[in-house]
Amino acid sequence: MNISYKWLKEYVDFDLTPQQVCDALTSTGLEVDALEEVQSIRGGLKGLYVGKVLTCEAHPNSDHLHVTTVDLGHEVPSQIVCGAPNVAAGQKVIVADLGCVLYDGDKEFVIKKSKLRGVDSCGMICAEDEIGIGTSHAGIIVLPDDAVVGTPAAEYYHLESDWLIEIDITANRADALSHWGVARDLYAWLRQNGYETSLHRPTVADGFVADNNALPIDVVIENTEACLRYACVSITDCEVKESPEWLKNKLTTVGLRPINNIVDITNYIMMAYGQPLHTFDADMVKGHKIVVKTMPEGTPFVTLDGVEHKLSDRDLAICNAEEPMCIAGVFGGKGSGTYETTKHVVLESAYFHPTWIRKSARRHGLSTDASFRFERGIDPNGIIYALQQAALLCKELAGGKISMEIRDVYPTPIENAKVDLKYDYVHSLVGKDIAVENIKSICESLEMKVLSESADGLLIEVPAYRVDVTRPCDVVEDILRIYGYNNVEIPTQLKSSLVIKGEEDRKHKLQNLVSEQLVGAGFNEILNNSLTKTAYYGESETVVKIMNPLSSDLGVMRQTLLYGGLESIEHNVKRKNPNLKFFEFGNCYFFSPEKQNADDPMQAYKEEYFCGIWITGKRVEGSWAHPNEDSTYFELSAHVQNILQRIGMKQGQLVTKPSENPVFSAGIVIENRGGKKLIEMGILAKKLLKQFDLQQPVFFAELNWTQLMKATKKNEVLFTDIPKHPAVSRDLALLVDNAVEFAQIEQTARQAEKKLLKRVELFDVYEGKNLPAGKKSYAVNFILQDEEKTMNDKQIDAIMQKLIASLKKQLGAELR
Repeated sequence: MNISYKWLKEYVDFDLTPQQVCDALTSTGLEVDALEEVQSIRGGLKGLYVGKVLTCEAHPNSDHLHVTTVDLGHEVPSQIVCGAPNVAAGQKVIVADLGCVLYDGDKEFVIKKSKLRGVDSCGMICAEDEIGIGTSHAGIIVLPDDAVVGTPAAEYYHLESDWLIEIDITANRADALSHWGVARDLYAWLRQNGYETSLHRPTVADGFVADNNALPIDVVIENTEACLRYACVSITDCEVKESPEWLKNKLTTVGLRPINNIVDITNYIMMAYGQPLHTFDADMVKGHKIVVKTMPEGTPFVTLDGVEHKLSDRDLAICNAEEPMCIAGVFGGKGSGTYETTKHVVLESAYFHPTWIRKSARRHGLSTDASFRFERGIDPNGIIYALQQAALLCKELAGGKISMEIRDVYPTPIENAKVDLKYDYVHSLVGKDIAVENIKSICESLEMKVLSESADGLLIEVPAYRVDVTRPCDVVEDILRIYGYNNVEIPTQLKSSLVIKGEEDRKHKLQNLVSEQLVGAGFNEILNNSLTKTAYYGESETVVKIMNPLSSDLGVMRQTLLYGGLESIEHNVKRKNPNLKFFEFGNCYFFSPEKQNADDPMQAYKEEYFCGIWITGKRVEGSWAHPNEDSTYFELSAHVQNILQRIGMKQGQLVTKPSENPVFSAGIVIENRGGKKLIEMGILAKKLLKQFDLQQPVFFAELNWTQLMKATKKNEVLFTDIPKHPAVSRDLALLVDNAVEFAQIEQTARQAEKKLLKRVELFDVYEGKNLPAGKKSYAVNFILQDEEKTMNDKQIDAIMQKLIASLKKQLGAELR
């Protein structure tokens, strides 16, 4: 949204510099993206001064040039060669001094010391067209005798620069899509910060009087869902011509191209007050009747740009008695606009349902300044003011006559939202006690009406143009942005009810810990879009589909982090960066058709938080101390085990099964004892990698963070002092059946000795000759430690015998 600094000052009184205005607006939530000086004359007349011609002699080597000396207020007069026929001694003139830059269209040239026919010239005496204040080139500018020598030309001509403020408007702030809307926020900020100010705009109701009733227009709204209010007025005997300079300057400053006075008036009103208007040639309004309705599916319609569209039965159309003239709120129809031959016009000002306009604009691929505002919500109570202002400007600038009373059809008025605001709630949400008078003052400065007041809070009526303010938390947000986020001290922020607490706090803390751990291990964090390609999931019924996707690449919500990570790997590998270690935290989305319920449609949808880990390429490459080494699945597994250890997940709580997911050529699923899948990881299938043009192996793990947090919720993190007594290490070579897993050995050992057995580790597996059929050998290390005393041989031997006996009984293990 482009805002003119000078235009803004027409609505709110302030003496802030442009930069100070930008800082103020940013602090209120209207983030300023850029500030740019706009000069009404290119170059701003810099380097041009008032001078006095002291002498004027004929050039010795030319029949039309003159050699002059000109006083510019410097110590020494400047010698300037001039070719103008009207130059004479004693004149006050405009002089371009050395170094001045002048412009000729897109070209620019610098005034330098030069020789003209052998005579030095140190400047240039200028004509109107040479400095941009006019078009005449008949001679130099001759100023009145009272012009002061040495005065900068910009000061002499009272030239003032404007400043263009570019604001990034968030989707919820439709009320700020105009100069008046921005002025309201600035006014509230000025009041809160102790400035004397006022908010004002022209009064039009008293000056608006119909000149006659020569062109009455009837209005019928057939679709009251899509059109909540429609008003119009007719203007006759208009002269369509070029707009005056003041109007053209305003529009060009904010980036709009002037077209003609009628069209420019509607654009001016939109940029000034945020109300889009449309102008119809009254001769095209057949039957002198406007009908707001939908048309049959497939009705052909040609827009102003000459493109034919097929209307949907969900496109709202503005029709005359016979045919559609306009796609409501989006684009006008060919022939119904304003042209040089137009004499009579009908001005439209309306409130259309935002959803209808948004869908129509997307359906036809049309995006206009009007649709941008309608689809976000405009001020339903500003419609008549904008229409009256536009009609009066048509009288002033086009010589027209208001030829009917305003026809305003408003079947069901939009009510202002009422909000019950409690002071304790404000203090809790902000994290700081704000004075009651401040709260009330800020609400009133934002045009919120206090209906009643008690010791506990306020009952507030919010103006309808604030479409985003309907709840107490919305009002608190408005209070805080005007009060100033920077005025909430850091220590008090910790008291805010917005601070994450409890289980959510634990979830985020552990996420940060694991992120730091992975980054320390050489990983890079990635962040991918939750919207993803429909093709990744085929015809799956469990996928969450987007109702109005921008493209097939953004057609569904992701059900796994896998594909986004593979896209990132593909992007890097194609740019010669093949050795990659990525991780990502993000939501995944699921739909269960069997859980659909008309009373609660959201019951069928589920959202869970996941952590994805990708490893590919070389683990070590180009090291003088280590040979090149490829990454492996075991490296991935080690990182996953480290994460489980970091979040407090105990191995005894987990069950490992083979994965049947086709994305893996080999993989495992790790579940809790209740059968909930916590982790799935493995080697990605070559068929899948081929889709991403990847030739190298990729190892992937996906951790269901939501379920992991539930599984570790009751796990306590305990600490003990570092033991003062030494640990004892013992090894056993165990002969077991092929079906026995190491996890069973560890579990059996820990059950046999719960106090002194500290660690069980597998360091070798042997299968082959010299072993009985169906058997394998595990070499297992046991670490024993008594934290209170040094263990003796008798005690150690007793524990080891107990372990051997338990392993033999439970698993049939034998010593080799």
